Amino acid sequence: MSNQEQETKDAGVLAVIVERMEQQRLPRALDLKAKVDEGGVLDDLDIEFLELVFTDSNELKPLLARHPEYQDLAARMMSLYREITTKALENENK
Repeated sequence: MSNQEQETKDAGVLAVIVERMEQQRLPRALDLKAKVDEGGVLDDLDIEFLELVFTDSNELKPLLARHPEYQDLAARMMSLYREITTKALENENK
């Protein structure tokens, strides 16, 4: 695949990822953060969501390596997920 073809493909993939993050992932993550901040624990659907996010993030590493301008955004999202899981674990242990 030529560089131009790769850039075009990446642009499409990045557009879909950003849209998914804005419309689905971030709102769900913020809901989960509020849930655990209020002392709640994660249910099976919450855990499935987080597992999907972590799987997707591993698959996106090559794309992020080619597009470092998105690395800060990805790092902030992963930090949010880490906060959620850390707080959820604390709540489970109470």
